[in-house]
Amino acid sequence: MDRPGPPGTRKFDLYAAPVPAPAPGELLVRVLACGVCRTDLHVLEGDLPVHRPGVVPGHEVVGEVVTPASEASGFTTGDRVGIAWLRGTCGHCKYCRSGAENLCPNSTYTGWDADGGYAEYTTVPAAYAHHLPGGYPDTELAPLLCAGIIGFRALRRASLPPRGRLGIYGFGASAHLAAQVALAQGATVHVMTRNAQARQLALELGAASASGAADPPPEPLDSAILFAPAGELVLPALAALDRGGTLAVAGIHLTDIPPLNYQHHLFQERQLRSVTANTRDDARDFLNFAAEHRLHVVTTPYPLEEANRALDDLATDHVHGAAVLVP
Repeated sequence: MDRPGPPGTRKFDLYAAPVPAPAPGELLVRVLACGVCRTDLHVLEGDLPVHRPGVVPGHEVVGEVVTPASEASGFTTGDRVGIAWLRGTCGHCKYCRSGAENLCPNSTYTGWDADGGYAEYTTVPAAYAHHLPGGYPDTELAPLLCAGIIGFRALRRASLPPRGRLGIYGFGASAHLAAQVALAQGATVHVMTRNAQARQLALELGAASASGAADPPPEPLDSAILFAPAGELVLPALAALDRGGTLAVAGIHLTDIPPLNYQHHLFQERQLRSVTANTRDDARDFLNFAAEHRLHVVTTPYPLEEANRALDDLATDHVHGAAVLVP
């Protein structure tokens, strides 16, 4: 990524480079598939500040270990491995010590601080690599590594009560996985999204209703998750909450939120929460859930050299499920 900017102005090109040399404690990984995440768009379009000039994006990486860090790393040559967004933390700040490593001020991220998976080879610190569940092809595993993990954390942040009523705003890669987790836990799920194809998918997966992005759901919600990066949807989502309900905003970037009306949107102990990255425990818990519950992962594959087209399709809501690059 040489020059971030909106579509038509960003400079994002395929190029030849040496196979990267892993640092001590890192795995060298041959990429088998890499999901295309909306966070990649935020990096490429300048919504997020540049952390590493010329970075290779991609943080939903499924690969094969070429060079293990050591026998003690838990990975050997030929193992299938997952690389996610969180790449490193300091390990000694108050957040790391309290189990909130996602809030570490010195945290680093794949495809933002270090080269990611839009490539044939990449590296990852062994301590931040993930063992993957069996029974899924590579292209279906890739979206689990961010879309799935972040949706899982967002569900936790939304404090959904047992057999509660959950509203989901936006229904892309992350939302269609979080919905399945909630349904497996006995929730009633209502989906609000502008995309007609996504509404159909929501109903096929078991949602009780699917309507327009800002439409009121058919019943008050105990919890809601906003996946769409649209700040204007915070208001209808809060208004749809029952007393004591919680709205979790799942994205790393959100457009400005219009003014709230305290009585209408927040009173009666409604809560508004953000979601910031994830911990490795979140990732392990979600991947264990995916091993025990076969998730229906909807993907649209693209050759690696068509990464620009995949990103443009994602930006214009023309991706069904999750876009995945395949070298």
